[in-house]
Amino acid sequence: MARLLLNLRNVPEDEARDVRALLDEHGLAYYETPPSRWGISMGGIWLRDDAAYPRTREILDAYQAERAVKARSAYAEMKRNGQVETLAGVLRRRPGEVLVYAAVAAGIIALMMWPVWLLL
Repeated sequence: MARLLLNLRNVPEDEARDVRALLDEHGLAYYETPPSRWGISMGGIWLRDDAAYPRTREILDAYQAERAVKARSAYAEMKRNGQVETLAGVLRRRPGEVLVYAAVAAGIIALMMWPVWLLL
């Protein structure tokens, strides 16, 4: 029976490409399911041989740990260079947009609270 290795929802294309290459490199049989038409299912990469799952999981866990280290170091580098987007930075660059989003959020909260206010 096939086992799901990677759900492709919110997975960057480079990561999916790396996982495919890793599986090919180790000679592991897999297949992909495409995303559904309406975005309910985002597809996945499946291992064909259930017996190879523990070995495959070790390989993928090592890859993902390595990728996490690289991502954290890239984030730390961006933070040192001041390239990480913060709320204060967005507020300075686009104050009108932030105010519009805040007003919309306040309006939605007010609409949700309206029945409660009527009961008081």
